[in-house]
Amino acid sequence: MPGRGLGGGGDTAGMSVQEQAMVKNMQAAMESCPAKTVIAGGMGFALGGAFGLFMSSMSYDTPLTAQGQQLADLPLREQLRRGFKDMGSRSFSSAKNFALVGAIFSGTECCIEGFRAKNDLKNGIAAGCITGGALGAKAGPQAAALGCAGFAAFSAAIDYYMRMPSDG
Repeated sequence: MPGRGLGGGGDTAGMSVQEQAMVKNMQAAMESCPAKTVIAGGMGFALGGAFGLFMSSMSYDTPLTAQGQQLADLPLREQLRRGFKDMGSRSFSSAKNFALVGAIFSGTECCIEGFRAKNDLKNGIAAGCITGGALGAKAGPQAAALGCAGFAAFSAAIDYYMRMPSDG
């Protein structure tokens, strides 16, 4: 429907003055670096939680190991309790990590884009390098350099793919 899209077109025909002001404020918030950082962190938390839940459900102990044998000897209710507790803690840990990566990357990319006043591949590469370096810094300079290179390469590949013209 023409005149009803909020997606970047800026077409506010048929809207009241109050609705136009609300659309303008929402678009301004979506263009701000703090809002982008919070949104990316929140989405990273949700995705990381789902990923952690899936991965923790796949790592079960078999009765062939000593730890698995101990677990198998427990009553079913205790096995389930321990399993759900482990799934929850792994899911939360993964959610925190994904949120941190998403927030750092998104905030850094937005700041670089604002500073350079350009939207190109270099912003994502630089943000990837900064994010990877910051996350690897605790483990030393070599880990920071490898993190920088790895995140920058991954970011370049994803950004290049996302910027490819569609065949449709």
